[in-house]
Amino acid sequence: MPQDASKKRKPIPTATLVRFGGIAFAMCSVLAGAIYASQRFEQFLIRDPRFFLAGPAEYGLESANIQLKGVQYASSTKILRSFDADFGRSVYLIPLAARRQALLNLGWVRDATVVRVWPDHLIVSIQERKPVAFIKLPAEGMTRWGLIDDAGVILDPPQKAPFHLPVLSGVLAGETASQRAWRVKRMQQLLRDLGKRADTVSEVDASDLDDLKISRSVQGRAVTLLMGDRNFASRLENFLEHYPDIHRKMPQAATFDLRLDDRITGLEDGGNGR
Repeated sequence: MPQDASKKRKPIPTATLVRFGGIAFAMCSVLAGAIYASQRFEQFLIRDPRFFLAGPAEYGLESANIQLKGVQYASSTKILRSFDADFGRSVYLIPLAARRQALLNLGWVRDATVVRVWPDHLIVSIQERKPVAFIKLPAEGMTRWGLIDDAGVILDPPQKAPFHLPVLSGVLAGETASQRAWRVKRMQQLLRDLGKRADTVSEVDASDLDDLKISRSVQGRAVTLLMGDRNFASRLENFLEHYPDIHRKMPQAATFDLRLDDRITGLEDGGNGR
């Protein structure tokens, strides 16, 4: 039998146990004290009026304790209403992620950040959507105008906005935003291909993604051009080069089929072509 196995283990000295016990007790005391201090501090942040978010001084006014940044066309009123439940309580309690999500559901708001500024303020920064075209939408037997961005989101036009944008037709309100976005992308592809000529395009019809149409003015006359699905710039240049001769032969034609690169077909009233 090994000599070490025959020996009995020596008991831990009492002084050592007392020392370790004291260390453990001290650590528990420090931890308990930290938890208690944290709770007391949290209650201080919640209850002290110095941290309360003050509401508007009068009905219809904006709160001086919320600073808005980046707002040009979005509704400041709707943005501030997202914080109605927070007035009169500590900014510590404001659920910033939830408020940001509420802002993202508002028209014109593409992105948003909400930041606490101690002791009692908020900074709300808005990144607005950028419209790329006007659209016409049927509404109760009428047609209303709207705007659309590159994500296919429909925007209410501001009362005074100097937008110089083409009209995109073929967009349906019942479509999903992703479906509308495909029409926007096809319009943008066409306009990019046209280069400087894009400024003369007043309307793009993207009802058929593979058969785009444009409306523009040529020598003071409004014409509709069937552009197809490719070679937009070369087809338009070819049409403009030959238009004087075409107009002389077909003065009443206002619609022209450019979908075949080697020919231009003018359509008279009633759809007859040459």
